[in-house]
Amino acid sequence: MPTFFENTKQLLEDAAQALGLDKGILTHIQQPKRIVHVSIPVKMDNGSIRIFEGYRVQHSDTLGPFKGGIRFAPEVNLDEVKALASLMTWKTSLVHLPYGGAKGGIAVNPKELSARELESLSRGYVQQLFHVLGPYRDVPAPDVNTNPQIMAWMTDEYSRLAGVTTLASFTGKPIEFFGSQGREVATAYGAFVVLKTALQQHPVLNKKKKADITCAIQGFGNAGSYLAKFIYDEGYKLLAVSDSKGGVAIEPSEESLNPHLLAEQRAKNGTIAGVYCSKSVCDIREDKKIGPQDILELEVDVLIPAAIEEQITKKNADRVKAQIVLEVANGPTTREADAILEKKGIWVVPDILTNAGGVIGSYWEWVQNITGTYWSESEVLQKIEKIIAPAFERLCDKQRAAKTSMRKAAYMLALERVHTTMKLRGEV
Repeated sequence: MPTFFENTKQLLEDAAQALGLDKGILTHIQQPKRIVHVSIPVKMDNGSIRIFEGYRVQHSDTLGPFKGGIRFAPEVNLDEVKALASLMTWKTSLVHLPYGGAKGGIAVNPKELSARELESLSRGYVQQLFHVLGPYRDVPAPDVNTNPQIMAWMTDEYSRLAGVTTLASFTGKPIEFFGSQGREVATAYGAFVVLKTALQQHPVLNKKKKADITCAIQGFGNAGSYLAKFIYDEGYKLLAVSDSKGGVAIEPSEESLNPHLLAEQRAKNGTIAGVYCSKSVCDIREDKKIGPQDILELEVDVLIPAAIEEQITKKNADRVKAQIVLEVANGPTTREADAILEKKGIWVVPDILTNAGGVIGSYWEWVQNITGTYWSESEVLQKIEKIIAPAFERLCDKQRAAKTSMRKAAYMLALERVHTTMKLRGEV
């Protein structure tokens, strides 16, 4: 099976071929500008010294400073980080942000560390990479298993080494430490704006009333849960929601699921499997229980994979009945499944656009830190919408003009912008 990095390269090669891009230039664009592999020593609470492997891959800074998250997970490896860094380049390019792409990570299970050990590891990462980071060089953000507190430690460590408080060196910081209002919901809100715009463009669904448009969401983490709330509050019908332990599904004739109550129930019970919440009432209903994979095959208008990668595959793609697949997770649809969905006429709105609200929110935090001007949540969300909605319009125009899939059109647009800027800067 191809690796994540190989799949990303193939997507680029398909787009480059469609654009008629020289193979030598493509090879140059595909290669990361810099790969930094570090060993971080941490004195553990028991007095021993443990060494942690860390990475920072800086893929491209053609359009602006490198930008991308830092993840803490046992499975972090160079291949994964290279692929994610590349994706950030194309994501920021697609939505016209003045950023390049990067990604970082440490191979660690943070749940096994004490708060002191975690802080020491976070500061150690910055100490090792200080020379390649900075507000105009490389601006990291949270990712898997990292959070605002970790960003605060890292910002403080960078500022200590720089000799001056440098708030714009990291984004995703706590509000109290000059993070941005709206940052927590930015990914979900961006996806919601893309969904609304897609529904307006869809030749069938644009004729339906909001209350008759049905949605199912696989994944009830940060992005999935907030997106469910936006969908419900807007008046669309939420037919099914699932997390890693299971989910709940209702009939189209029933009242929409209430995600606000579902979130409360999950906080109490640890799962939403079989939890039926409608209006102001919640019950445990075995007949409503559904598995995380089953949700992908429900008869709904909009299917939203918001969990993990490779959920829609060649094994189940033919059973997907939705008219729109809105990719909130990274890489939830395999290449083989993509081809099947395209033949069925299903719109697949690609992840590099749909979940770009997060990096757009990061951009506005960076701007606020640099300028010293701060905005309310509603102002930040409006600014996210003004970037991501036109990006979807450009994507649709390109898809129609090139007579291709939305995914290939997205990579064509992103690649064109990077290539054009490389030529203007004399890089190629």
